[in-house]
Amino acid sequence: MSGSTPFKMRLVHLDLKGAPPKVSYLSEIFPLFRALGANGLLIEYEDMFPYEGSLRLLRAKYAYSPSEIKEILHLAGLNELEVIPLVQTFGHMEVYYLGEGEASRRWLQQEQNSTGKLCLSHMRAVASRVQARRPSVTPLVWDDMLRDLPEDQLAASGVPQLVEPVLWDYTADLDVHSKVLLMQKYWRCGFPQLWAASAFKGATGPSQAVPPIKHHLRNHVQWLQVAGSRPTDSLQGIILTGWQRYDHFSVLCELLPAGVPSLAACLQLLLRGGFDGDAKAKVENLLGISNLEMMDPVREGAGSFPGSNILALVTQVSLHLRSSVDALLEGNTYVTGWFSPYHRRRKLIHPVMVQHIQPTALSLLAQWSTLVQELEAALQLAFYPDAVEEWLEENVHPSLQRLQALLQDLSEVATPKKTPPHPHPPALAGTLLRTPEGTAHARGLLLWAGGLCAANCQPGQQGPT
Repeated sequence: MSGSTPFKMRLVHLDLKGAPPKVSYLSEIFPLFRALGANGLLIEYEDMFPYEGSLRLLRAKYAYSPSEIKEILHLAGLNELEVIPLVQTFGHMEVYYLGEGEASRRWLQQEQNSTGKLCLSHMRAVASRVQARRPSVTPLVWDDMLRDLPEDQLAASGVPQLVEPVLWDYTADLDVHSKVLLMQKYWRCGFPQLWAASAFKGATGPSQAVPPIKHHLRNHVQWLQVAGSRPTDSLQGIILTGWQRYDHFSVLCELLPAGVPSLAACLQLLLRGGFDGDAKAKVENLLGISNLEMMDPVREGAGSFPGSNILALVTQVSLHLRSSVDALLEGNTYVTGWFSPYHRRRKLIHPVMVQHIQPTALSLLAQWSTLVQELEAALQLAFYPDAVEEWLEENVHPSLQRLQALLQDLSEVATPKKTPPHPHPPALAGTLLRTPEGTAHARGLLLWAGGLCAANCQPGQQGPT
């Protein structure tokens, strides 16, 4: 099944921090992964793993149970997907603040010591522990902290004999030449095997709803060029990452079902060595969509792959809801002009404007409320409640709240209070004076004010002129 691909291992990354799929959804999607060309999974368990003992406090509210973990592994085996667990041992916060601890600072004060050596010593300690407990297991490491280390320091550290680096790059303008040079450096340092890491989602924006397929295809084309520049099997495999958050405090990226078309296209490209018409037709057939290149679930239909209804609703609600609300509030300059901060504060909106906007806003609110309910029901089948609520809060609720605020303003204007409003502001009074009716009205006000002052003024006081 490997075709002409230089990557004998093609792993789909499941990032479980933020929106972990239910086991029932994984049971549906694993066969599709295999049919598309994947032969492995990189599962980033995070807080979804059922830790016990002193680590039990790390469990998420909806963490998988031990029996569910066994079921996931069983399902992977049934679909011939090798599972590689991703466990955090030396994460970004450790490496970002390397050398900040008291013990580390004392160590770094010694001659010849550096943060690079400190990093390598930790990697060597962890990898040696793994090798002692499980001799058949080889740790993989992201190569962020390795790529800039001096070659002699890296070669002498003992790390190359213990781990295999994963060279990652998710950009659409990957520098093929620099990646080839980096691979050569690692080989000279003694690393026996190297891996690549691309992305099918979660790498083009921290709050994306649907991944840009062309961007990810271009990235994979360039990884094929990197692999093709060296002898066969120069790279052990490639990990197609699907990040769920940019970091633990960021908003959610694209949900897994929304990334399936991108994943499908990228896997077929890797499997065939390119993305021609036949590869595109294969993807469209497997996903049940009519046109991958121009895919719009609103017009083209949802498809038939697991979670295709979620993709269709996500696209409608997260993208089209925002644009329709923006069009209502910003596209009509006449309406926008009436909603300046000054006018909003005094509710000086003509009833004609209420009649013009209110029906449209009410119709939009009813339409989108119905779709959001449908989307929430679909999400609940594939994801856990906290992830569903978080995604809706970030991608849907703000637009609905803007609509509701607009309708509240219009309602207040349509039913004004009996208390007379404040006098016209100077700008409006000036407009009145420019008309015959306004001039006559102003004269009446002056005469009234003059009479009032004449009746109440003391001798010697001067009334208005």
